[in-house]
Amino acid sequence: MTEPITEVPTDVLPTVVVGAGPIGLAAAAHLVGRGLEPLVLEAGDAAGAAVREWRHVRLFSTWAEVVDPAAAKLLAPTGWISPDGATYPTGGDWAERYLQPLADVLGERVRYGALVTGVSRAGRDRVVDADREQQPFTVHIRGVDGTEERITARAVIDASGTWSTPGPIGGDGLHALGERTASDRVRYRVPDLDDPAVRARYAGKRTAVIGSGASAFTALASLAGLAETAPDTHAVWILRRGISGSTFGGGEADQLPARGALGLAARAAVEDGHADAVTGFRTEAVERDADGRLVLVAEDGRRLDAVDEVIVLTGFRPDLSFVSELRLGLDERLQAPVGLAPLIDPNVHSCGTVYPHGVNELSHPEEGVYLVGMKSYGRAPTFLAMTGYEQVRSIAAALAGDREAAERVELTLPETGVCGGAGLFDEPETTRAGDDGGGCCAAPATLQIGIGAPAAVSGGC
Repeated sequence: MTEPITEVPTDVLPTVVVGAGPIGLAAAAHLVGRGLEPLVLEAGDAAGAAVREWRHVRLFSTWAEVVDPAAAKLLAPTGWISPDGATYPTGGDWAERYLQPLADVLGERVRYGALVTGVSRAGRDRVVDADREQQPFTVHIRGVDGTEERITARAVIDASGTWSTPGPIGGDGLHALGERTASDRVRYRVPDLDDPAVRARYAGKRTAVIGSGASAFTALASLAGLAETAPDTHAVWILRRGISGSTFGGGEADQLPARGALGLAARAAVEDGHADAVTGFRTEAVERDADGRLVLVAEDGRRLDAVDEVIVLTGFRPDLSFVSELRLGLDERLQAPVGLAPLIDPNVHSCGTVYPHGVNELSHPEEGVYLVGMKSYGRAPTFLAMTGYEQVRSIAAALAGDREAAERVELTLPETGVCGGAGLFDEPETTRAGDDGGGCCAAPATLQIGIGAPAAVSGGC
């Protein structure tokens, strides 16, 4: 006789967190602090896998601002030594001295090599209404050996970031004609010029930098530094819009001194002749000349002089493929939760003018699922890791039934020194391998900064 199947009560199931980046691990720490059981699924083989890919880039926020309080509380009994709060970590520092120790404390609650391929309700696709809210979530994962597995969860917090889906060259949001075939000379990340092989790639070369956010500033400043030892190194800075008073950020008025210094370094690269700015240029095609160099062609017919390399820093966008069976309420422009989108619209807001938010703004028609961190911002570039920490604090409180704490704001953001976002963020800057914590958070590692202790953090800005 077949034994009846005993269903596991939903409230004893784990909350699945997708991604062991800074926001995903903070979510796990807050859940543990609330007596809830998290299960963090990380596609990479270490904590902060995406952060490690920009390990050479220095954050524009201090250590004091990139450590989540709940995480620090978990780490304290282990003898973990908090880094000097007034200093600025690189991405590598952040991953090795904070994210990995935090993941190690969480222990078996973190699984590596677990790629999330789909999330749904048990036995319900997105069309089915019947008893939907009573069903747990099913999370489908694939291991590094190709093995597939299904995990049941009470709630899902997607902190997978946007690092794996960078924006293309094309001014229409799609790949420009010839972009893919030119992939041997096109990169979508800030180059690590301390790596001899990477340095040789750009030294003495003419490089196009496409983008207007802090990642572009970082690339321009880094190439300008390279020009000091390789004099023929030159950048062509391509902006889809014009240059205004806010293009280079808030400068000395920025409450994050390193962020302000980054914009000033980019301005100096242009003023010192290491970079030429080309404005109003929306790329339509990438062609090769007789020597194999790349020629960028604008939709208005303009053709630039040939370049040796192209660095594309036009932002990132969320990968929504593995949550397509969930009922998400997303803004049609930003691909951010509809309650959050008006607060982060880059045409209106800069990093310092985004109102702190939590579970109310991050909720979806599908109860119990949350996009957090950079993924919650969709295509908006104004994310701060501090904002992400506040997001998951609020969500963990809500999942624990503490609605008062969930709706309480416990965050004050810094000002950018820029009125509004238009001009500063005219081209968005923003993995399943963990929230990248990158985007516009970083200053070039060679930039010397006179520091105070500003009241914010990094993550996307």
